Amino acid sequence: MPLNHALLLLLICLLWAGNFLAAAFAVRTFEPITFTVLRFGLVLLLLLPWLRFPAEGQWLRLISCCWTMGAIHFGLVFFALDRSADLSSIALLMQIYIPMSTVLAVLFLGERVGWRTTSGILLAFGGVLLMGLDPLVLRQLDVLALVLASALSLAVGTVLMRNLKGIGVFSFQAWNAVLSLPLLLIAAVLLESPLSALSQPIATPLAWAAVSYSAIAASIIGHGGFYWLIQRHEVNKITPYLLLVPLLSVLLGIMAWGDRPGPRLLVGGGLILAGVLWITLRARWRQRPRPA
Repeated sequence: MPLNHALLLLLICLLWAGNFLAAAFAVRTFEPITFTVLRFGLVLLLLLPWLRFPAEGQWLRLISCCWTMGAIHFGLVFFALDRSADLSSIALLMQIYIPMSTVLAVLFLGERVGWRTTSGILLAFGGVLLMGLDPLVLRQLDVLALVLASALSLAVGTVLMRNLKGIGVFSFQAWNAVLSLPLLLIAAVLLESPLSALSQPIATPLAWAAVSYSAIAASIIGHGGFYWLIQRHEVNKITPYLLLVPLLSVLLGIMAWGDRPGPRLLVGGGLILAGVLWITLRARWRQRPRPA
């Protein structure tokens, strides 16, 4: 990989890691679903010129992808950040969506995995069980449930997106906002008081900056840059480096949020990351051309 591509990948990891911190800060001012609405609203405003209608027969899959990867996934993870006492456990637990995606692909797409990939899946799920025994996680089991549900929703969307065709990354993000906003607005009106956010544009400039960061830096720049990279490199050459995201998130949580992760959380998170890395490396090895 050329140096400038590697530096872009590192920047993307930093932006996505910072999104955990930005979102955790924002939900101290805005209610979590309201924050998600504001985030998607800004994304839609900026990406509206790229909105393109999908090809015929893609509507149902597009709606399903946007609801699972957009409204449900982000709504749940931001709700978890609002209720959590730390960032580290959420950043590490979210990586379980990769082995979840592999399991769903086996069940619903008929993909086959060998015992080595299966061992990586079991290792990752074992890490979740170990993290669940950490005193910090035991004190907030609701957060654990929210993150696992968010990861499952993201995994479902990832599997559905494999057959989504003819939609560019900016167009997909715009549709993600268009289709997610109605669900989020209904949830915000029923569960929160979204109009109160409009009364504090000056009192909370840092919270509004966090909304802008999440929409522009993490979503538009981060996902746009990632899509640009996977057009030029094999996906399985890039994804192992994305393990930097939870590691950087843990470091940010310790330095800027006061996290003090215990040994079970760190070891369990390490097992999750090891399982994810093993699954990714196995996928790369399977895609290599075999000698005649």
